[in-house]
Amino acid sequence: MFSFRMASLRFLLTYSSKLLPAFRKQCPAINFKRTIFLPRYPKSSNGRFVNFQRLHSDSAAASTGKREDSFLKWFLLLIPVTTFGLGTWQVKRRQWKIGLINELQRLITAEPVPLPLDPLEVNQLEYRRVKVRGCYNHSKELYLMPRSLVNPEKEAREGGIFSSRPEVGANVITPFHCSDLGITILVNRGYVPKTKIRPETRMKGQVEDEVDVVGVVRLTEARKSFVPNNDIEKNRWFYRDLEAMSDVTGAAPILIDADYSSTIPGGPVGGQTRVTLRNEHLQYIITWYGLCAATSYLWYAKFIKKIKL
Repeated sequence: MFSFRMASLRFLLTYSSKLLPAFRKQCPAINFKRTIFLPRYPKSSNGRFVNFQRLHSDSAAASTGKREDSFLKWFLLLIPVTTFGLGTWQVKRRQWKIGLINELQRLITAEPVPLPLDPLEVNQLEYRRVKVRGCYNHSKELYLMPRSLVNPEKEAREGGIFSSRPEVGANVITPFHCSDLGITILVNRGYVPKTKIRPETRMKGQVEDEVDVVGVVRLTEARKSFVPNNDIEKNRWFYRDLEAMSDVTGAAPILIDADYSSTIPGGPVGGQTRVTLRNEHLQYIITWYGLCAATSYLWYAKFIKKIKL
């Protein structure tokens, strides 16, 4: 892709520098308009007649050609200037993205705080760790699918629960009654493989006792164009719709992702919060600055060194 852009820019620079002179040769009317109103007064010099109108026409044509070449020269300089500006903008964008990633990492590793009761206050805590205490209602489990295990090699090896192969499965979302707050919320308990989606295949994970849960606050998300609609009747959820999930389960529209410490042998595996953000700005920086360097050299060679390209 980079070599293609370079070839295209070089062709543009070369072709544009040849275009205007060729256009002038094919359009003599330009010079004619500049001289049509000049009277013809031939004068004798050493027995020969001199046509001052023709001399003026040639001088005007040369002056016009110089002005057009100068315009082309400075117009083409916009290419390296623009690519340099785009490269500098990508540098700033990369710094912003790195800062955002670091902030998210700080939030999900900070000390947990109590979950507030006010939903508006909860909405301000996205990616913030909170702690609650209560009991699960396993009879109203929801299944968010298809999902793969976050960092499967590391977590599977440490937990000794599933194979390290990235098998497709689901995230189990379970209503959780907070005994200390008196409300029921939704907890994403984590990942289970396809073979363990049904509760009877992981009975050890169906905890009945009161437990403490630390998790990351997640908000509802809009359905992307390529994501299917949630199938409520079949209990197949493809994206987080907290309003619909709360209607089905009777819980408040509050969801937290349980952290990895909640993992139970047999599943689910906690810690399934994905905080990775696309950061491709470095390759954009290299591309734009590379184009700037290449087009700057071509411009210098053509208009300063007068090298024939």
